[in-house]
Amino acid sequence: MKLLSYFRGEVFERGVHPPSEKEATADRSIRRLPYASTFTIPLSQHIGRPPKAIIRVGEEVVRGQPIARTEDWLSVPHHSPVTGVVEAIELRPSARGPWVESIVIRAHAGASQEDLWGQRRDLADATPADLLQAVWDTGMVGLGGAAFPTHAKLSVPKQAKVHTLVVNGCECEPFLTCDHRVMVEEADDLIVGMRYAMRVTGAVRGIVGIEDNKPDAVAAIQAAIDRANAAGVPEGELFVEKVPTKYPQGSEKMLIMALFGVEIPSGTLPISMGMVVNNVGTLAALGRLLPQGRGLTERVVTITGPGVARPGDYRVPIGTPLKFVLDYAGAPAEARQIILGGPMMGQAIASLDVPVTKGVSGVLVFRKEDMLAREGQQTYPCIKCGECIESCPMGLNPSTLGLLAAKREYETMGSNYYLGECFECGCCTYVCPSNIPLVQQFRVAKQVLRERAAA
Repeated sequence: MKLLSYFRGEVFERGVHPPSEKEATADRSIRRLPYASTFTIPLSQHIGRPPKAIIRVGEEVVRGQPIARTEDWLSVPHHSPVTGVVEAIELRPSARGPWVESIVIRAHAGASQEDLWGQRRDLADATPADLLQAVWDTGMVGLGGAAFPTHAKLSVPKQAKVHTLVVNGCECEPFLTCDHRVMVEEADDLIVGMRYAMRVTGAVRGIVGIEDNKPDAVAAIQAAIDRANAAGVPEGELFVEKVPTKYPQGSEKMLIMALFGVEIPSGTLPISMGMVVNNVGTLAALGRLLPQGRGLTERVVTITGPGVARPGDYRVPIGTPLKFVLDYAGAPAEARQIILGGPMMGQAIASLDVPVTKGVSGVLVFRKEDMLAREGQQTYPCIKCGECIESCPMGLNPSTLGLLAAKREYETMGSNYYLGECFECGCCTYVCPSNIPLVQQFRVAKQVLRERAAA
């Protein structure tokens, strides 16, 4: 397959420019969140089948110990985020609503909570198959929010050939800065993770795409690349490239358009054009965990919003209760709305009785006064203004899709109007003067179609 040259600053069509709202956290170093007294680890916290618990109630576990395993390819194991005792294996509420089977661990109050599981290993001579298995063993999923199993993302079909690893460092969602801080503070780990991913996929080139409003991240990664080159690390060429700041630049198809000036055909993935895309946080975590032989037990989370007294990017153990996180960050109990993720693609939750999971990149807190103007807005009929069409980065017709959704003509949405191409970026909802919750309608339609297909 031909190795594509890449352009500098090629902007994709459409999209929007929401306020960045990153000032409160972008320049603050990552801090570690204290350990809670109790942790809840949902078995279902990623795309694919949940793993099965391999420990029992009353059993002592140590931080990093595997507590759930799987043989299913589209699934990952889980590891204990804390040294303690298993209190329960039972149904607990999830951020998406349904109760899911979860492992509840009570932390030992006197424990140091250092990693006590795992053994350092030399991966210099590891085969791609060995590395892929090692990635699977970490329990890694995409930390950008999608939570797709990373080993499955890096697995290249026999009929495909990969030449480029594209690393997504755009972080275009307003408020979120966890990827930004990881790039600034953990650039060397990112480069190591890129090297492993390139060996697994066979890529000969790795490119980190970063929006041009993060010059410190660009400088940090370029310095890490220079250090790696000086050390003579052999796997392929590494680059860092600035791309224009625009939402949703973080979508893999939009980032590929910005870097290479090519469009991924409808219904296909980047691998069809010889590319694999991964998030910077995911690869930085792999760069740190794989040599240590450890699993994913924590992640960096942006905790911010008008309702947070101590905003910042925190290293949070997986399974930490959301209420504990908000109490430490100084969020009032009467906060009006909590969103997991960013404001454009994130999910509002109705209860604080849920934990931080592998896919939670941000926790946004809004006060009652922040929501007053929005709550006073009414939804009006579509006025056919075309704003949603002009903003949709995939070139869809959200207006027509919305009208079909209102009539519950979901099959027509999928077969005739390419509903499957929508990645729920929220641009259409953001620009709609009639305040129609378009992206929410599309989510419902896709869920109905999935249920019908499963039936």
